Amino acid sequence: MTEDQYIKERVDDQIRWYDTKSSRNKSLHLWTKGLVITFSALIPFISGFLKSGPEYLDYVVGILGMVVAILTGVSELMKFQDKWAKYRTTAETLKHEKFLFSTQSGHYHGQENYFTIFVGRIEALISTENSDWSKIISEDKD
Repeated sequence: MTEDQYIKERVDDQIRWYDTKSSRNKSLHLWTKGLVITFSALIPFISGFLKSGPEYLDYVVGILGMVVAILTGVSELMKFQDKWAKYRTTAETLKHEKFLFSTQSGHYHGQENYFTIFVGRIEALISTENSDWSKIISEDKD
């Protein structure tokens, strides 16, 4: 595999994948937290109308409480914030390595086997991220 092929088919592909996953988890984290805040704020507000308002407000307050509990539980279970941070860190680290390699700076400066060093570092980063992801997911089982 040539340097260009490796960068295009492995490095750029992984950077895109981690960028996409990071953005998705960030969005899910912000949406779930935003909804929890909104619904939590509505509960005491609506509760103030329970005595003088229509009967169905009891159900609205109960449903909002359930939704808050469900959203909080799903957010914790799926670890959107943890995955967002980890994926973003991995994407940025891969980009950093790619720039160092393309400019032959840092670890690659003056090295004859700079491509071999690059591949080793990239694969180590990806492997470490996969191990870290497995740890994050397995914490749910404990």
